[in-house]
Amino acid sequence: MKVLAIDHGEARAGLAVSDPSGTISRPLPVIQRVTSRPGWQRLLETIAAEAPDRVIVGDPRTLRGERGTQSRSARGFADRLAAAVEIPVELHDERLTTVEATRRKREGGSGERIDSLAACVLLDAYLARVP
Repeated sequence: MKVLAIDHGEARAGLAVSDPSGTISRPLPVIQRVTSRPGWQRLLETIAAEAPDRVIVGDPRTLRGERGTQSRSARGFADRLAAAVEIPVELHDERLTTVEATRRKREGGSGERIDSLAACVLLDAYLARVP
């Protein structure tokens, strides 16, 4: 199953996509202001071009697992996206993805944007949980 992950943020959205077998993730270019008209169009074009079977949106819960303002924003974004595409869209806990992405960037010397690396971490965690 091919999955596209979105690390949704106010200013930028990091994206990552898996291979068709759902084994390997790779970062995609960051989309600036994804909720603006041009950003939204670019997101929909990326989803169409990648043709995933599912989209996951990072759910930024607190360390205690509670949902706050950012989590509600992510849910609204995921609901809007679900209405715009014909594939399942779901939230997935993204706690500590940016911390892990920062570690990967530092240790691996990656030139990727931290947002897309965080989307890879989110996607890797999701793929590890899916049977």
